Amino acid sequence: MFFDTHAHLNFKDFDKDRDEVIRRSLKEGFSIINVGTNYQTSRKALEIAESYKEGIYAAIGLHPLNREEGFDYKKYKRMAQSDKVVAIGEIGLDFCSERKNQERILLEQIKLTQELNLPVIFHCRKAHNELIEIISDFNFQGVVHCFTGNIGQAEKYLAMGFYLGFNGMIYKLNLDKIIKRCPLERMLLETDAPYLAPPQAEKKRNEPEFLKHVAEKIAGIKEEELRKVAKLTNQNAQKLFLKRS
Repeated sequence: MFFDTHAHLNFKDFDKDRDEVIRRSLKEGFSIINVGTNYQTSRKALEIAESYKEGIYAAIGLHPLNREEGFDYKKYKRMAQSDKVVAIGEIGLDFCSERKNQERILLEQIKLTQELNLPVIFHCRKAHNELIEIISDFNFQGVVHCFTGNIGQAEKYLAMGFYLGFNGMIYKLNLDKIIKRCPLERMLLETDAPYLAPPQAEKKRNEPEFLKHVAEKIAGIKEEELRKVAKLTNQNAQKLFLKRS
């Protein structure tokens, strides 16, 4: 069993065959968290999750690149009352864009995370040192999605109790040293579907079923059995996200 802790089946890329993709994934034993990036995609993630009895969950949040939309604390809080909402995310910092208001909106969402006692899914690009400085003042759990920082940054996140999420980027960047250093007990698997497809997808749209290729790569780097990688990362995801289930 695999747990895709970060997918976007709520995006328009899946409008034509979303149910087919989800049913196929569930049949193969996958669990999936669809992650919001603004209010609309967060609502869609929740709508999808609530239409399935089990195996499909939602994360809600305002991505830093969508910050101009503004973060409505009360609206997101109401949405988070559903048991199908298992995290606040994806939120964070992205310094590939102008920094204006990013830190303020991040802090507002961290406040919501703490009020609701939900884990967080962080997006971070070219801002790991700044993110580490901000979150070191708080006490909560979560994952750094699509981790591509350095070993020192990875160790700081791990020391604070966070998980590191790995996806198809491990085929594009050399993250072997970080993967070797990160305990399996602190790893999560993700696709970021429809993005970041591994090479085995042959340029197809990324889907949860391709998560197995991420797991295979990690198993090879860590010299572990694929079964063990799948089992432990699944357990990690359940421990972090399914507290309310």
